[in-house]
Formats: sequence, structure tokens, C-alpha cells
Amino acid sequence: MFTGIIEETGIVKEVYHGSVSSFISIFAKKILTDINIGDSIAVNGVCLTVTYFDADSFKADVMNETLERSSLGTLKNGSRVNLERAMKAGGRFGGHIVSGHIDGTGTISDIKKDGIAIWYTISTNKDIIKYTVEKGSVAIDGISLTVARVTDLNFSVSVIPHTAAQTVLSDKKVGDTVNLENDIIGKYVEKLIKPNESEIQKKSISMEFLNKYGFGK
Repeated sequence: MFTGIIEETGIVKEVYHGSVSSFISIFAKKILTDINIGDSIAVNGVCLTVTYFDADSFKADVMNETLERSSLGTLKNGSRVNLERAMKAGGRFGGHIVSGHIDGTGTISDIKKDGIAIWYTISTNKDIIKYTVEKGSVAIDGISLTVARVTDLNFSVSVIPHTAAQTVLSDKKVGDTVNLENDIIGKYVEKLIKPNESEIQKKSISMEFLNKYGFGK
């Protein structure tokens, strides 16, 4: 589990795309201070498992599906990425609950300055929009941000200079793809309150029901 507070940005050392397996190697500093094989690291919001590390980098295997369904597939040697270690028990929640399992991607459709802030508008699909709530939380490339505006086609966030400077957001341009993860609480609430299909079938009116209670022919 992560919080969406980026600890540092790393530099992609190597991206290997194989027919069966793929991996990514990333230069880093801060997160290497207590790294271990098997640790979870969020790379642009995608939870990856450390399979190797040395003094200045770490390596993680990546499923081909992950490369295809996230922005990780667009990374190249030299790309800058957001990095966050999994949250320790007893740590501070500076952002919100982030699982590292992205819901999909979006495209930056607009970037504009507003005083010291920068507005980013993200266009995405309806399945992500339906869980996006004004003043709620969303993770963009692993960054915990507050939704400022929502429409049927996109949503916007207003980012302070510190956040932009300390993350890969400052590198982004209109047309770039970003990883998106909705606030998991909304998905759990929907699952709990939405009746499943079997329950609906049990409560539906059938001819058997009508005959039983004297309404049949």
C-alpha cells in the first residue's frame, strides 16, 4: 500500500521488452537506503516488485500486460519516473490510500498556469470518470492529488509548484499519457451497496411468483 507522496524521481536505466518477460531498471538514491529483494516500489503509480538492486539502481520484472495497459510501455532509457516505497506500518498518511494497481490511463488534454498553480486536465474513459469526485482524491502517475473539476469527459487538478517540481508532472506535455488510480474507497462502497445479479434475480417477479400468490391465469 502507498500514500501517493512521491519520495524521489528516478531515471530509467534500461527497459527490456521480451516475448515472454520484460523488466525495467531504474537509477535511484533515496529509496535504495533500505531496499530489499521482494520490496514493493510504485513506479509512476504502478506497484512493482524489486528483483535485483545494487549501489545506484534497482530492477523489477514487468508483465507484458502491465506494459500495454499502463504508461510504463512508453518509457525509454533516460525517462524520469516517480518513485515511492510501500508505506511502513505506523507511517504518516500524507496523501490517500493508493494500491499501486492502476485503473487505466488518461491523456493530458490541457495545461495552464493560474497564478503560482498549474492546472492539468486529464481526458479519460467513463469507467474512471464515474469514480472521480470533485474534491476527492485521485492518483496521477502515483501522485496523490485533489480533483478540482469533473465533467463527463475529463477531470482537472490544480498543482502547487512544489508538487510539480518534485515529480514528473513538470516534464509532462499536452498529449502525454498518465497512469490513473481512483480512490479505492469509492469502489468498495459501490460493491457493498450495489446488489449482485443473483440477488436481483431472487427478487424479480416471475410467472411462478404470480401463480403462487393468485395473480396467474
